[in-house]
Amino acid sequence: MAHSGTPGNGGANAKGKGKGKPMPAEGSANPSASFASLWNYIEPALDHIVRSSTNNPDKPPSIDVAYHMGIHTAVYNYFTSVSRFGVDALAAPRLAPNSNSALPGRGGESRSIALNGVARPPTPPGNTHGADLYDKLDKYYSDICLELLASAPVDDSSLLHYLLPCWRRYHAGANAVHRLLNYVNRHYVKRAVEEDRGWLRLADILDAVAQAIEENQPREQLAARLRERRLNELKRWGYAEGASPEALARAEAAAEAASPPDRIVPLSSMANRRFREVVIKPLLAVPKVKKVGTGGGGGKKRYRKPPNPNHVLHHVSSAADSSENPFAGPKSRLARAVKELIESRDTDPLEERRQMAEETNDMLETVGIPVDHALRKKLDKFLLRPQGSG
Repeated sequence: MAHSGTPGNGGANAKGKGKGKPMPAEGSANPSASFASLWNYIEPALDHIVRSSTNNPDKPPSIDVAYHMGIHTAVYNYFTSVSRFGVDALAAPRLAPNSNSALPGRGGESRSIALNGVARPPTPPGNTHGADLYDKLDKYYSDICLELLASAPVDDSSLLHYLLPCWRRYHAGANAVHRLLNYVNRHYVKRAVEEDRGWLRLADILDAVAQAIEENQPREQLAARLRERRLNELKRWGYAEGASPEALARAEAAAEAASPPDRIVPLSSMANRRFREVVIKPLLAVPKVKKVGTGGGGGKKRYRKPPNPNHVLHHVSSAADSSENPFAGPKSRLARAVKELIESRDTDPLEERRQMAEETNDMLETVGIPVDHALRKKLDKFLLRPQGSG
């Protein structure tokens, strides 16, 4: 069932028509023989696409065409190795008759949900191949995001100038990897969604299902109710009924990125979710006020009073006037950075600040921060101001 022309046969000098990172030198191990071999084969490409420096953060470096095709072949062969798993990886999941309703999804795909109010059982161990690569990619993105967060500047006024180019580079690289490893999406992710492990699960909309069953509604009416609930969920992410397919795809991608880490979503949404979890959430976190005891063992705790405003610590935003209480303003680092951006009339031109505010808002939407979040409301309000006002 394997493709002919196992990657690596061309040797170190294998070249494609395009310019980019060449195929690694031929080794003795077949890249699809084991997961370790597969990862060792594709990791240099991932590092080149996502990590390497580039003059244009919106355009990640390319890899050689032969290497690109070699990765596609290796992933395909790894996923479809019947001898290793004892199953046909391309076979559709076995479904009980009349047990599911297909809901239209992004890109014309279907999303199956059990109609009897019970989610399908977990996939048997023999069918879990693909989870190893999916989980490894998730860990790969998590490590990159940890590095980005660790390198963030301490100064709030510099945070967005650092964060936005990092995000653009990371996002462009993740989208390129999404295309490179699209077989993972078409096989593993699509299958997981059909098995009710996607961003929206049966348990999330169980009330609609239970009501339909109680009223003994036909399957068609139940399917319509499930589609309606799904659309209502997408409206939280900016989708309006009757909008374009592009708007639907954007809303669903945001919903996928906002889902918990245990939900199976396409690779690009997984990368965006990791950026939210590892980078954005800590920057949005409000530091807890330190509690101090009353002096007695087991006594009640009380909150330590904020320091005197006349003795402001160095980390308080320089935009705040020394005579006003710095603890009355934004508490999270990202909120302070946005406040600095909006109010920094004497530093950056208005047009540049509006551009940065729009990029920040788009970033927050893409990684799954809802439109009703306080920071997004603040950015929207700034962007809706007339062009001439600061």
